[in-house]
Amino acid sequence: LKLRQQRGYLPQEALLLTVSDPQERLGSGGATLNALLVAAEHLSARAGHTVVTADVLDDAHILILHTGRDFPWDSCSRAFCWLPVHRPQDLVEQPICCLDLLLDCLTHQICPGSPAGVWVCSTDMILTLPTAPVMSWDSFSGVRVVSLPSDVSYATRHGVYLTDEQDRVRDIIYRGSEDRIRQAQCPDGKVPLVSGPVFFCRQASERLLQTHVTPPLDGCTYMGMDSGAPSLQLSLFLDILLCLCLDVTEAQFVDEERQGCASAVGLQGAMVRSARALLWKMLRGTPLSMGTTHYTKSNDAPVPRMLLAFMSIYHIKCVFAVYVPDGQYDYMTMSGDEHVKRITEKGIERETLSHIQNLQCVSEYSRVINSMLEGDVKVSVGAVVQHCHLQGPMVVPLGCLLSGLDLTTSNSPLWLTLPSDIIIQRHHVQLGELKLIVFTVLGRHDDLEVSCDHTATTFLNQKWTNFYHCTGIQPADLWGAVDESAGPRCLLDARLFPVYLPSKGAVGLEGVEWLLGGTGSVKQWREAWRLSLREVLLCMDQQGELCWRDNLFLQAAQRRAVDALKARTDRSLLPSIRAAVLVGRQEELLETLDSVAAGSTKDLGIAARCLACVADVLGCMAGEGKGGLRSGPAANPSWAPAFALLERGDLSRGVKALAAERKNWLSRPDLLVRAARHYEGAGQILLRQAVMSAQHFVAIGQGNVPPIGEWQEVECPARLDLSGGWSDTPPIAFERGGAVVNVAVKVDGRRPIGAKVRRIREPRLLLISTSGAPDCQVTTETVCDTLQDLEDHCQPHAPGALLKAVCVCSDLVTVYSQQPLQEQMLQRWGGGLELRSWSLLPHGSGLGTSSILAGVALAAVYRCTGRTFDTDSLIHAVLHLEQVLTT
Repeated sequence: LKLRQQRGYLPQEALLLTVSDPQERLGSGGATLNALLVAAEHLSARAGHTVVTADVLDDAHILILHTGRDFPWDSCSRAFCWLPVHRPQDLVEQPICCLDLLLDCLTHQICPGSPAGVWVCSTDMILTLPTAPVMSWDSFSGVRVVSLPSDVSYATRHGVYLTDEQDRVRDIIYRGSEDRIRQAQCPDGKVPLVSGPVFFCRQASERLLQTHVTPPLDGCTYMGMDSGAPSLQLSLFLDILLCLCLDVTEAQFVDEERQGCASAVGLQGAMVRSARALLWKMLRGTPLSMGTTHYTKSNDAPVPRMLLAFMSIYHIKCVFAVYVPDGQYDYMTMSGDEHVKRITEKGIERETLSHIQNLQCVSEYSRVINSMLEGDVKVSVGAVVQHCHLQGPMVVPLGCLLSGLDLTTSNSPLWLTLPSDIIIQRHHVQLGELKLIVFTVLGRHDDLEVSCDHTATTFLNQKWTNFYHCTGIQPADLWGAVDESAGPRCLLDARLFPVYLPSKGAVGLEGVEWLLGGTGSVKQWREAWRLSLREVLLCMDQQGELCWRDNLFLQAAQRRAVDALKARTDRSLLPSIRAAVLVGRQEELLETLDSVAAGSTKDLGIAARCLACVADVLGCMAGEGKGGLRSGPAANPSWAPAFALLERGDLSRGVKALAAERKNWLSRPDLLVRAARHYEGAGQILLRQAVMSAQHFVAIGQGNVPPIGEWQEVECPARLDLSGGWSDTPPIAFERGGAVVNVAVKVDGRRPIGAKVRRIREPRLLLISTSGAPDCQVTTETVCDTLQDLEDHCQPHAPGALLKAVCVCSDLVTVYSQQPLQEQMLQRWGGGLELRSWSLLPHGSGLGTSSILAGVALAAVYRCTGRTFDTDSLIHAVLHLEQVLTT
């Protein structure tokens, strides 16, 4: 939850709590009451109170999410079930789970505008709302439920709200017959499904919270448990909300036996009826008078009365329903077939946050989520691979689901014979102090909760009778002796899956291969300690599961980053960088970037991008807004040796020297930001060297040399930058790609930028540049008689630097030579050159003066010396010149 808060899914100021049910089987209502008590207690402590007080709820916005039910198709529950959904616009690369979709829906569509109060919602479904429901919260008081449409047949397995014309809930029909469900039918032919979100206004929340001190309702809370109260099961919908329905009488509510909640006639019947009667009185019936119940400290000294001091005469009149006709409700059932279909039909990409070496092997109608597939791993139509690290050659057959498998499973002979529609999962479990890996195998079409004595039930998609015949396993091996009081024998409770062999130790995938027809024997299977799927889920080591997923996620992200760098794609790596830093795994990423940079001797652009990415990692480590501005100087003497190695072209040693120096700058945000600046400076060294390679794309031919004294004049228009300016420049272009739209324009009816060149008899260079509007022109004249006069051609602010750079880059002269300038000019061109340039535009106008001026000067020099060129060569020559000039 804290990660989701840092990623922006939850408000930064929110108080996050995870609340365990104090006892098993409290029900959604009991768990809600306990969570509300814990939230109020924490808010009271933050406010400086010594007891829980009512005023902490006055301006509190509380969201209670239930995540309790086990889910056989994901070891971390329905809430954290990864989906094949990717949001590239997110600042941080992250998985999208059911919880994330639900939080997004609640935050942006359902909850906005609601007053102080408590929202309650389960996380066992996916809500889709194409449009946000319109809800008026002006002076709202009471309870409000959000309902999504369903057809009648689907609703028979769930619950529906029966409402009146004022949207007040008359009754809640749970798993009723089709005729009964049709009583709730809307004009659109659908029925309003009990869909999850429930809102209690502030007063209603206080009244609900008040119940925690009164037996037997105190049995729902940890305080009641600590006081020795017996546990009580309470349903949010069929106990708490049902008592507020208009058509429900007190007698019905208290005494009626109904599905989905505790029995009113069972062993705890009297306690259940007493709890319901109390709910009726406190939420709907006669006001309670001030009580005298108080808690006692261990030394029997009384403490102040807690929530009984809330005394008010407020009562909840009814429940209001909001029906969202275009919404969709998808409950995540125990059906393996429905789950695989949900995953394969969700999203449009076949891979999500994965690294696949051979994507052609993966069917576009399959899904690969948070996995690494090395080599030829064929994923067939309708198959799902999640949280796996596999190595080919291997085949995932049609409709199969593989979850959590590691490299050790890739060589199993199972893949040669595995049938379609099989679900294989690898679980992390903890039995006491013993941590083990357990494999389970099931068929997509197996029903987990129906009695296996039923002739239609299956295991591994085959009837139980066939399974018994093929394996020699007997029902007593799976469920023990027949016990009529234990309920039906279902697949969920069958002890099928070997965990540990006393003679050999932990059992791997081979333990379940035999169930699928592989090698093994019933004798060895019987010798093993075995668990049922229900026991596996109960013993789940969720920390181990999450660590496995996080490691895969980060490793796959690093491999995708390496691919993006080496392939020079324009995908931004910042979301991956932020994700790694957020969980403290930046060191591995830095080592990966160092490795790619050091090995990119043949492509300095890749190396430069790697160093820019290292700078981003360091900036993220410093924290947003901490350590100072990212822009700044990068010439600290400590970094000079590494920079010198890069300047000399020793890339590998230079990168290692940078990494060694980096270790001295990791202790504080300000040092991290300064280190980031130096990495950007190092990247600029490599960028300059990389862009200077543009000279290899300059193709110059030889033509006729014009006579001495004949001017060669070139003029160009100015440039207006309409869109995308500088986006084609590294490092921006590395992350987003570049696209610039320009238009060429005359200024005052003429081309404002130009140059002209003529050969002269004196063996020297006469360089004259004029800039500025006609009424305020500045002219600079530079005469070069020796090579020393040209040595400052790489200093942009030196007099005549641009024109000197033109002379050097056009090979008019060789500046670093033993042959004097005059001899070179006479030998090559029979004399010197006079080069004049002009710009009628103000300095810094943004109209492209410097680059265009370099282009016209180069073109004029080429023509004057009888050389031919094309536009592409001229463009590359300008790129090279700008790097030589160091601008």
